[in-house]
Amino acid sequence: MRRTPFAMAAVLALGLGTMAAGVVAPPEIGRPAPAFTLPDTRGAQHSLAQYRGRWVVLEWSNYGCPYVQKHYNSGNIPRQQQKWRDRGVVWLSVMSSAPGEQGHFAPAAMNTESGRMRSNASAVLLDPAGTVGRTYDARTTPHMFVINPQGTLVYMGGIDDVATPRQEDLARARQLVDAALEQATAGRPVSTPTSRPYGCNVKYRGA
Repeated sequence: MRRTPFAMAAVLALGLGTMAAGVVAPPEIGRPAPAFTLPDTRGAQHSLAQYRGRWVVLEWSNYGCPYVQKHYNSGNIPRQQQKWRDRGVVWLSVMSSAPGEQGHFAPAAMNTESGRMRSNASAVLLDPAGTVGRTYDARTTPHMFVINPQGTLVYMGGIDDVATPRQEDLARARQLVDAALEQATAGRPVSTPTSRPYGCNVKYRGA
């Protein structure tokens, strides 16, 4: 059957759409974590490739989000950041809030906010265009990813399993990122490699 120019264009568009979908496929456990390069709040560039050979935690964050505040004001995330940095893990907080949205700050102001929140992250990375956040399919703040020294994703999801903004609920929560790191760094399988992330929606541009 002879195809009209319109039909051929539609087939081509479908093919291109399929290709594009493959490019932005969400990350998968057991597969290489998506590569990225982002600046931190002090102007240094950070790429996943430069941390090859080290454990990496990516923490999507937004200091204005009540769920994030729960974990920072209680000291839960700062304690985990310091604990794992002391063991050689690179812990990167990623800020994907777009300009004008909750959680977006200029670099100097972000440093002030990080100090106020007592962050112990290795660095705070700025992703105002949301490119890296969308590549990782980061949906909430917090949303957590653990990457092994070979660059493979071994955990993604929530920081714990109690999806509330109340600090008092931390006492009954299972700390999933902490457990994943304890198991994976000891050479054991991660018992819960995925979980449902919870928190505020990432404040992407146009979202």
